[in-house]
Amino acid sequence: MGTRSLAQTQGRLPVISFLGFASEQADRATLTALRRGLVEQGHVEGQTIVLEARHASGNLDLANRYIHEMIRRPVDVFVAPGPAATRSIRRATQIPIVAIGLPAAAGGHDLFASLARPGGTVTGLSYFGEDLAAKRIEVLREFLPKLSVLGILHNVTDPVFRDWGIQTEASARAQGLRSVRLGLSSPSPDEITKLLRSLQEQGGEAVIVIRDFLTHTMADAIVSTSALLGITVVAEQERLVEAGALMSYGADIPDLSRRAAGYVDRIIKGEKAADLPIQLPTKFELIINLKTAKALGLEVPPTLLAQADEVIE
Repeated sequence: MGTRSLAQTQGRLPVISFLGFASEQADRATLTALRRGLVEQGHVEGQTIVLEARHASGNLDLANRYIHEMIRRPVDVFVAPGPAATRSIRRATQIPIVAIGLPAAAGGHDLFASLARPGGTVTGLSYFGEDLAAKRIEVLREFLPKLSVLGILHNVTDPVFRDWGIQTEASARAQGLRSVRLGLSSPSPDEITKLLRSLQEQGGEAVIVIRDFLTHTMADAIVSTSALLGITVVAEQERLVEAGALMSYGADIPDLSRRAAGYVDRIIKGEKAADLPIQLPTKFELIINLKTAKALGLEVPPTLLAQADEVIE
């Protein structure tokens, strides 16, 4: 076990700050699952802990203001849904961070030393975002066997998401597809429209959306614009399928968020993030939107229906 926590030393309730770079709506399921996990750890808000949530809706200047506001609060541990939020917090403070959705690659793009021994102020859970691209493309090709041009929509403001775009492009090439990288730099509907029109003009019939705070915040605009252009949307998580994407395949993010509460509990009791191994996902979900398939005139292969964890009708 570690030493006494800051809250224990000061004789006050530990303060947990959830800082999402996406919108409040986009972060809702993650935050709800975190709260459920804290209850499972025996915590009661206002009695054993204080939980404060902030959502920047893709505005990085606002996110940084929130970070410095919470540092002054002070906070005992940050919870960061994603590598971009994690990197910004880590740059500003030595307060420990429990991150949800870290890269699985060794070294974590400078966020941690290794999965087994993070070694710094960051620990948490990976969701294998970069490692499941080939599976998503395989499933998509069951819907669109004649697919030849695939768009890859991803955030270009953070190195992790840029690399995930590069890795998804490599997976597309390995399956004989021509890829079109669509780099998103702001939460702008006009930018979404411009990028997707560019894909359509190059013969693209489908787009894979890499999950990050920008694409998560812009889910409705991505799906509605793609529908107008007749482009099939494939995602990593359920939120885009609920908004009208054809399908998603990825780690169960609420499960990761619930599990993150265990690390929050250990840190506020005095353990160090440096000593807590990065955990890997254990639950993955395939979700299919039948209504969208019908609107696009696509047949859903019975084998996929049998594999689906959830079907939205």
